[in-house]
Amino acid sequence: MALGKKCFVLLWSLLLLNSIVAQENALSKWQKGILKDEFIYEKAPFPSCHSATLAETAEGLVYAFFGGTRERNPDVEIYVCRFENGEWTAPASVADGVQADGSRLPTWNPVLYQVPGAELLLFYKVGPKPAEWWGMLKRSTDGGKTWSAAEKLPQGFIGPVKNKPILLSNGNLICPSSTEGNGWNIHFEITKDSGKTWRKVGPIGRGEDDLTAIQPSVLDHGNGKLQLLARSRNWAIVESWSNDNGETWSPLQKTSLPNNNSGTDALTMKNGKHVLVYNHVLPPKDNPKGARTPLNVAISDDGKRWDAVLILEDSPISQYSYPAVIQTQDNLLHFVYTWRRQKMKHVVVDPTKLKRRAIKDGIWPKVKGYTLPTLDTYKAEEQ
Repeated sequence: MALGKKCFVLLWSLLLLNSIVAQENALSKWQKGILKDEFIYEKAPFPSCHSATLAETAEGLVYAFFGGTRERNPDVEIYVCRFENGEWTAPASVADGVQADGSRLPTWNPVLYQVPGAELLLFYKVGPKPAEWWGMLKRSTDGGKTWSAAEKLPQGFIGPVKNKPILLSNGNLICPSSTEGNGWNIHFEITKDSGKTWRKVGPIGRGEDDLTAIQPSVLDHGNGKLQLLARSRNWAIVESWSNDNGETWSPLQKTSLPNNNSGTDALTMKNGKHVLVYNHVLPPKDNPKGARTPLNVAISDDGKRWDAVLILEDSPISQYSYPAVIQTQDNLLHFVYTWRRQKMKHVVVDPTKLKRRAIKDGIWPKVKGYTLPTLDTYKAEEQ
């Protein structure tokens, strides 16, 4: 009897292993075009990390994130790694939340932006929680090796809240932003002089469904037409459109793509096509927060109809989250994101190698041998 039980357990284990191997092999069909898949570091002086951002400078790539004991802990600081001589430098703290009286507050959500032909800007937030944080800015003239003293943004301004600004044809640098103190609301902060002076547009109307969203990104469709895509509490990525370079915006409305109350990022490539990186997860009806895995990439010609092209990560061990994407001068796509809150990831993709499969009715297309996780596959993760 005992022998029979052992044989059953062994057989079950082998079947499970074969299933996992088959799933992983099938997942490889969703990873065509990946040229590099790496961690930024192997060891760090902090146990937890989150919220990636990346910029290309004349000196090379610069990667930033926040790290510390855990999110919200006063010891959380902004760290930077630079790509030099074929490898990443060790994480170096470049900003903290130490106050004038010696007390400490956590830092949050860094955002890098390389001003064309000029400074590298580092936006970040300081405060006890998102509802009470304020915006800070540092500048570098040597590709992130050294940084200026911290500048506090004007009262009521926080800079880009998570995703990168974009430079418009009229010279405005438009920073997608949002607030969480009085409900979730999206707005934009605009500067024409690299952050010396500011003005605000919004908040954006929530629409008939009273949609609540934060952390937008901006797509540029040309001729003054812009689109925002954002995380929401409404089980879907939401969007808004502008036809006047971001001076006015339509009320928020749902897209057909699911959202599990997790951060996204988007980019308009040089060829005019649009890239979105997000967790393609529809959470349960009673809770808009779902597991932050898998981490997916979609491409669109018009910002409305999206095609599935990549799954960057998928594992029962969540989370893979808070992504950012840029396109470098060599036309390659670079994706950066949080890996299980333990390490920071970097994936390089050749967009010409991607195979597009239509996303219909918000459903990720099937590939033989691979099934996208269902609602009950992974438990919901904390913020």
